[in-house]
Amino acid sequence: MKVIAINGSARKDGNTAILIRAALAELDRNGIKTELIQLAGQRIRGCTACYKCKENTNGKCVIEDDIVNECIEKMSKASGFILGSPTYFANVSAEMKAVIDRSGLVARANNYMFKRKVGAAVVAVRRAGSVNAFDAINHMYLINQVVIAGSKYWNMGFGGGKGQVDSDTEGIETMKTLGENMAWLVKKINTPE
Repeated sequence: MKVIAINGSARKDGNTAILIRAALAELDRNGIKTELIQLAGQRIRGCTACYKCKENTNGKCVIEDDIVNECIEKMSKASGFILGSPTYFANVSAEMKAVIDRSGLVARANNYMFKRKVGAAVVAVRRAGSVNAFDAINHMYLINQVVIAGSKYWNMGFGGGKGQVDSDTEGIETMKTLGENMAWLVKKINTPE
């Protein structure tokens, strides 16, 4: 069992990564393998609505000059995944939006290849707009039949400057609970009765 996390922040190892790592630590502690992919510094194109993924049904996007196909492949092989983003103008980053749009469409075009995997959204925010970013990630999950793991509050942490989210005690605790709940759910779904 493995959970892949994708950090959609332009800042490598910033607030979004800190939150994701808090959840991943709990998954690791519960015996689930984890991997963090950071999109910082990557040039990623948005979906071009060519629908070749529906035509080809090979589990890939036809845009091959960026990291998205690697993300799709890892997501399809994993038991679950976390998509994390900072909040930019009350939504996810452009890079995360490209991953959502392209992976979501490829998954649907390939017989819902993310169906019954466990998904979680993680959002870093300075002040407001995080619920919209949280919803954007969860909407992709819901339309792809992904089972969403929850926590004791929405999966978000507050901090503006790099590393400030560390002082959001409630946000970090929310991520730890998310990791525990996600580990429990991954095990339940992936353990034969």
